[in-house]
Amino acid sequence: MKNQTNYPLNEVEPFSTLREMITKRAENDGDKTAFKFVHNKTDMEKTYREFYLDTVYLGTKLTSMGIENKHISCIGHNSYEWLVVYLCTLSSNNVFIPIDKDLPSGDIINVINHSEANVVFCDEKYEKLFEENKDKFENPVKFVSFSDKETEGFLNYCKMLEEGKTLYDNGDMCFLNQKPNDVNELKSILYTSGTTGRSKGVMLSEKNIVSGVYYGLRVSTVFDTCLSVLPYHHAYESVCDILVSLHKGSTICINNNLKQVLNNLKKYQPSYIMLVPAVVEMFYSKIQKNIKKTGKEKGFNLLIKLSRGLRKIGIDKRRALFKDIHDVFGGRMIKIVCGGAPIRPEIGEFFDDIGINLISGYGITECAPLVSCNRDYFNDTATVGTVLPCLEVKIDEPNAEGIGEIMVKGDVVMMGYYKAPEQTDEVLKDGWFYTGDYGKFNDKEQLMITGRKKNLIVLSNGKNVFPEEIEEYISSIPEVSEVVVYSKKNSDGDEKGLTAQIYLDPELPLSEADLKKKVSAALSELPIYKQVHEIVLRDEPFEKTTSNKIKRQKYIEQ
Repeated sequence: MKNQTNYPLNEVEPFSTLREMITKRAENDGDKTAFKFVHNKTDMEKTYREFYLDTVYLGTKLTSMGIENKHISCIGHNSYEWLVVYLCTLSSNNVFIPIDKDLPSGDIINVINHSEANVVFCDEKYEKLFEENKDKFENPVKFVSFSDKETEGFLNYCKMLEEGKTLYDNGDMCFLNQKPNDVNELKSILYTSGTTGRSKGVMLSEKNIVSGVYYGLRVSTVFDTCLSVLPYHHAYESVCDILVSLHKGSTICINNNLKQVLNNLKKYQPSYIMLVPAVVEMFYSKIQKNIKKTGKEKGFNLLIKLSRGLRKIGIDKRRALFKDIHDVFGGRMIKIVCGGAPIRPEIGEFFDDIGINLISGYGITECAPLVSCNRDYFNDTATVGTVLPCLEVKIDEPNAEGIGEIMVKGDVVMMGYYKAPEQTDEVLKDGWFYTGDYGKFNDKEQLMITGRKKNLIVLSNGKNVFPEEIEEYISSIPEVSEVVVYSKKNSDGDEKGLTAQIYLDPELPLSEADLKKKVSAALSELPIYKQVHEIVLRDEPFEKTTSNKIKRQKYIEQ
């Protein structure tokens, strides 16, 4: 069992509620820029005091309407308005329900109904959907649009903010005088976007969220400016990036469109960014392609050798030697935090070589969401770091290699699934949350993820194979864009061996024969039972969930 290590912890200002957190920032850093963003093609900034007051204005208006101890939902692209609703709700006695903006229409309506949302804030693009389906909502719902113009049947966010300001300026303290709920009561419901089945509503208390923020900062350092890229409905982004940055008093630059990431990196020059492996790999792949395309591969490798040699004698010239690459990230990037899945070791090594600290961690929505994280000065991207000091983690029924299901117990573990007691009982037992992920600890108390329980392949010889491990090796081949490994069986159910379904990078042509040779070479150090016996080439990318995970089950042949 692992619950703490001897690794040093950062000093962090303690707080008990999210209202306390945002109030302190307004008091201590009121004039500091909290947000930078673009609204109607105009560059905008908001200080911590302005942001705090916007949450108070909106909260005052909602409270005056009788919105207390209600469920408030929000759907839309990343925006300043989304974050005002988020912090306003977290600072109240209401419950916040973020909705994945990329869900099909039917699923959006199902989430609103299942979560029993009383108020739904939305981008203008959702007005038509909600108007056309108003007879499908099971409970009375007030819809509020972020649109700059007023629409019949919808309350208007800007008007509500103005009316709330007028009430507050006239002495209305109804929002600020709200009786807070207990920190152990429900504060947010987050719907998972799994690769199979209907989404489950993860219930998080205020204590869950506060613990995630506080202990996340104790193990990982953030800096003065971040670029906020990932969707706000994801706990990883909304808690580990937004709330962590707000508590630290950083400036958050809002990237509202993935197509603008490169432009916004240069524009805002952030010192850190939170990403998922798919995006990190995209950056890595593009940089590698550009190096080869421009004929600079030999020169780049020489610079790597030079840099490594200088570092051995205490001289660090990485930012100067690789200035062109740093300029891609804005020129001030210190750290990239990568969560959601393990990152390939060679990618971690690459970023270390060029002078950007790539920190990998492990989390799951049911744990608000952080479980473990690498430390800035004890970083090993082959692992997902050490466990948060507020948690106990153990490996259930480990095999001879120490691998088993990861179990978590502590302050970040969810209350359960909303209106789903049977599903809750399947994963929460005696305070332990069974993650469904397999892993082990190394001798430095760092957690290593080996694969998902539902993806585990049990061969006819009794050997266990984690397809993620083999996929990692195959993904190291430059021409491979996406891969899914599965076990193929004959009509009698007998094992026929492992199959790799592969989608190649269209910009890097490769014959099937050459691909087979490269796959064989990539897997050469693995035992025979982990070798791929068949390769299936795809003409198009795999279908993915809204969180960019491949819908594996769709492609696995039973």
